[in-house]
Amino acid sequence: MGNCLHRVEPARSSEENFTQLTFEDEFWNYSDYGNDSLKALDYDSNLEAAAPCHSCNLLDDSSLPFFVLASVLGILASGAVLFALLRPLFHWQLCPGRPILAQLAVGSALFSMVVPILGPGLSSSPSTALCRLGYCVWYGSAFAQALLIACRACLGPRLGAGQVPGLMLGLPVGLWGVAALLALPITLAGGSSQGLCTLISSKDLKILQLIHTISCLVVFVLLPLGLLGAKGLMKALGRGPGPWIDVLWAWFIFWWPHGVLLGLDSLVRFRLLLLPTCLAQQVLDLLLNLTEALAILHCVAAPLLLALFCYLATRTSLPSLPLPARWSHLDTLGDKSKLSSHLST
Repeated sequence: MGNCLHRVEPARSSEENFTQLTFEDEFWNYSDYGNDSLKALDYDSNLEAAAPCHSCNLLDDSSLPFFVLASVLGILASGAVLFALLRPLFHWQLCPGRPILAQLAVGSALFSMVVPILGPGLSSSPSTALCRLGYCVWYGSAFAQALLIACRACLGPRLGAGQVPGLMLGLPVGLWGVAALLALPITLAGGSSQGLCTLISSKDLKILQLIHTISCLVVFVLLPLGLLGAKGLMKALGRGPGPWIDVLWAWFIFWWPHGVLLGLDSLVRFRLLLLPTCLAQQVLDLLLNLTEALAILHCVAAPLLLALFCYLATRTSLPSLPLPARWSHLDTLGDKSKLSSHLST
């Protein structure tokens, strides 16, 4: 992905930059009085040449195959898992909290669908509305999945016992609404520039980008750390097992680094953290691209985690049920032959 083999210009000192800009100011003042044809030169390119640091971008036009492949695999995997969860007479219906699991698959599928929209090189001139829609679904679905996993962790074994049937319908709707609100700042700050979907560089929109960074830090970083801390504290105090932690928590591996690097990048952009060298800035930009690529891969990994969880849950739940309970469960589904063939195997 990306072309990082080009020569990176060495960092210029502040005195050299000042001399360069002073020369340019004198040059343009002279052109105003004598030679108007010199105004055709690109002033922005001269400013870019005077920039102190040039970082390569891993996610440029050459990375479009990565975006497309991740999108296709994510859609296929999410669709297969969603079909297995919703299919009647299928043993995955014994998974505890199946409505939440289905919504996790939906969130992964939605993310997979918009990955090509934000992929560089797919369109020569994407519209601002399309880019904003992509950012909204991109981060909205990610926030929703994180909140749903946290919801499962807090509800714990009550999901399998069926103690919260009404909550299983109302709570996820609220979680999706909260996720949409959290994705609103990045949606408003998104736009199209030079044929790419990117964040608009404007002083008026910096506050929106800051709010988005804080949201990512809270949902992707502090939320799982807080639940882990609560579990450890409750175990230490002997007040119960605490939040329910299972294989689905591996989802945060794909977004936790992205949240951390976004926070670090915001500190640098708002000059709260000064990097000592140009190499440090280049490493930060490179790591930010890598964490974004890792976050994209979650749309392929999330359905696999769901399938692994359902496999483990049904493998342990079916043998533990007494035979009359199995037939009683089958009567509610309306077909005994399916379970008979399953038990015989």
